[in-house]
Amino acid sequence: MTPDELNAARDRVVPDVLAGGLRVLFCGINPGLLSAATGHHFARPGNRFWPVLHLSGFTPRRLAPAEQEELLSYGLGITNVVARASARADELSTEEYREGGRLLTAKVELLRPRWLAVVGVTAYRVAFQEPKAKIGPQERTIGSTRVWVLPNPSGLNAHWTAASMAEEYARLRVAAEETDQAP
Repeated sequence: MTPDELNAARDRVVPDVLAGGLRVLFCGINPGLLSAATGHHFARPGNRFWPVLHLSGFTPRRLAPAEQEELLSYGLGITNVVARASARADELSTEEYREGGRLLTAKVELLRPRWLAVVGVTAYRVAFQEPKAKIGPQERTIGSTRVWVLPNPSGLNAHWTAASMAEEYARLRVAAEETDQAP
């Protein structure tokens, strides 16, 4: 992909991978340019979302970004806080995050996943005006949907290794399985 092709993807929207009643709806910050150019979430090779999803036990094998629709068969989906693509998350305004939080809330109220998993604590803090939020389960619910904040899988997030991220994602997987078994 050439730099011109990537730049042409700026502000594009990557379609959500959604269905009603999902076990977990993963929510990224916003699509990167490669994701927008390809139409696949978490498409950048250095992004650890797909390997971590597998390492944490959510999927039986490592999926490629082009296989994102297969997530639905596991009761999983993907959306974003902010729909428009950018080269970096720091190109997004506070108002875009907050409007994204409002739109995400409406989407969750409509589709009613059991868990919303926001991948990126800073995005969660701004979008939901929860400045002290930490990684892990949140007190906030959206209707009956529980909320969990996960580490951002971007390769730029040096605070978390793929292994430590997989441990946190696995904590959510276990919680989602317990929710599945609840009456």
